[in-house]
Amino acid sequence: MEPRYWRDYNYPLLCCVLVLLTISLVAVYSATLNAVTGLGTPLRTIFPNHIVTMTIGLAAMTAMTMLDYRLLSSLARPLYIGTIAVLGVVLVIGQVSEGAQSWIALGTRTFQPSEIAKIALIIALAAYWQRFEDRRNEWRVQFGALLVVAVPMGLIFLQPDLGTAMVFATIWLCMAWAGGMTWQQFVVVCLLATPVLMLGWREVLDEEQKSRLATFYWLLSDPSRVDPDEGYNVIQALKAIGAGGLFGTGLTKGLLSQGNYIPVQHSDFIFAVIGEEMGFLGSLVLITFLALLLWMTLGVAGRASDLFGRLIAVGVFAMILAHVLINIGMNLSLVPVTGLPLPLISHGGSFMITVLAAIGLLQSVAMRRRRLSF
Repeated sequence: MEPRYWRDYNYPLLCCVLVLLTISLVAVYSATLNAVTGLGTPLRTIFPNHIVTMTIGLAAMTAMTMLDYRLLSSLARPLYIGTIAVLGVVLVIGQVSEGAQSWIALGTRTFQPSEIAKIALIIALAAYWQRFEDRRNEWRVQFGALLVVAVPMGLIFLQPDLGTAMVFATIWLCMAWAGGMTWQQFVVVCLLATPVLMLGWREVLDEEQKSRLATFYWLLSDPSRVDPDEGYNVIQALKAIGAGGLFGTGLTKGLLSQGNYIPVQHSDFIFAVIGEEMGFLGSLVLITFLALLLWMTLGVAGRASDLFGRLIAVGVFAMILAHVLINIGMNLSLVPVTGLPLPLISHGGSFMITVLAAIGLLQSVAMRRRRLSF
């Protein structure tokens, strides 16, 4: 790579990512120190795996940084078609976990194709709108983009993985708005989506997922009607966050965190561990750095040299934003429990690698923001 590219490397973005990864190491270590599975198997092995995954993710970030993002425009179609094919395979041979058939076994490990599909979708949508750059606010162009996202989103909804489907919808909405969508088009899309969502509720979601949504409703409107077993995850998370107070109980000293009272505390509910052991101030530091990450992502979008790069950055922003809002929101009982990890914090192999690769893609856009002049 030519030295002139490195003058635009976003070092503050890299520092922000490294701070969040450091918080992740501390939080995952504490969350798995005394945790056990439902069968009593210790989860201490998760922390070494987390380090390995993080290392792979950093390598992926470096590789994507070195890659000229503009080359991906010509690869968007095969990437998209390959993603659709893999998501279809998941529905046939995928493994079921937490009520969703979302994983494919790779030896002793599992891989979640829907995570990598997020980057493939971002690239496909960015290339689509770049192709129609001069008329991207036309109705047929916007509905074409809706079809691009509808196919993989539908396959993921059939798993059924409501949380990831919501992330896909957020990516499309943010990129569509940046790509030229008007208010009138947005209203029409919402009207068309209503019957689709009603059909999905009746025909796709299983009883467990419907129960989660009902529990969320009663937690907001009338907590006395919540079944303690159904609302156990959120109730324990709220207790842990409340117990942390201002300064927290101290790392590895949380009563609920170390007592194995918070389910999936190394992933979905890791914010509750941070809230209990690092307190309000620790949670505030975490949220501040996540907000900085999002702000710098929008900065990359604003300085991109072309529409393709700008939309890629907006797509990465939307992906991270959706995960942050949904994960922290479900820990605070502000959104339904959907099982989405917290970016750069939660343990989760496929997603950690995906986010770090996406950060590398951002750096590639940032480093090539200057147009060549002769």
